[in-house]
Amino acid sequence: MATIDAAVARERATRPTLVFFASPVSGQSRRVEGFLAQVLQRRRNHGTFRLRVVDGDRDAELVEQFNVAELPTLVVVEDQTVKARLVQPRGCRDIEALLSPWLK
Repeated sequence: MATIDAAVARERATRPTLVFFASPVSGQSRRVEGFLAQVLQRRRNHGTFRLRVVDGDRDAELVEQFNVAELPTLVVVEDQTVKARLVQPRGCRDIEALLSPWLK
């Protein structure tokens, strides 16, 4: 059992984190959330990323740490480094282009 738990922990540690900075009162943020879900579902990549949704209106410290100037913004973090960023995605194609290095 410990071996399986260790393997799962290693797998989780190696997955990149997709941080979605959004505002719950923003229509654009809600649209981007839908686009993101479509991209991950269509490509069957729900497990590719550890998805973290950050309320940009409430978590100013994280917004500042990631230098987010506009909402919504998507940031891919891998090996504790920002590998990709997309400010105000316009649709699924923008998101697919951003995530293409990690999508199957």
